[in-house]
Amino acid sequence: MLKLFGNKKSRAFRVLWALEEMQLEYDFAPSLPRSDEVRAMNPSGKIPCFMDGDDVILDSVAIIQYLADKHGLLTYPAGTIERARQDGFTQFANDEMDGTLWTAARNSFILPEDKRVPAIKPTLRWEYLQSMKTLAERLGKREYLMGDTFTVADIITAHCGTWARTAGFESGQPVIEAYIERATARPAYKRALAV
Repeated sequence: MLKLFGNKKSRAFRVLWALEEMQLEYDFAPSLPRSDEVRAMNPSGKIPCFMDGDDVILDSVAIIQYLADKHGLLTYPAGTIERARQDGFTQFANDEMDGTLWTAARNSFILPEDKRVPAIKPTLRWEYLQSMKTLAERLGKREYLMGDTFTVADIITAHCGTWARTAGFESGQPVIEAYIERATARPAYKRALAV
């Protein structure tokens, strides 16, 4: 049995979305970071945590890629040039989008107040804009990152795009905004929101 621990206002939403895209049966256990239940699976207390039977998997990207590989959905086969390109987009989203947004969040409300560096936020906004220019060039006129095929990379990228909007980070790129709208208009995204 598949079971996801986390909350929808975290990276656990990516896993919910992927599960809905793959139409897999699963249980969702709403969980807060650092709860006893979560710490029993992940000493850091971070969410999401995922169980496939008795096996625990941590990190949203690892969970989604594991499920995609296991079920042959939302991914290209390992060892193909398409998979390498897909992984490149996934890593771009993780490094250039998620990393920037997470640094902003940590310096806004996560770190102890005396450890925050609020002055970094304008630099992060600038960095995000530069990354969005690059992503817009890479996306071009394609429907999704890999063309007509929706993949793991799209879930991570579009999720970061919605997170950026919530955090007040603008992409400055109409092609990126249209891409996020297409991705989040998918029925599986709407089902994940309703969980």
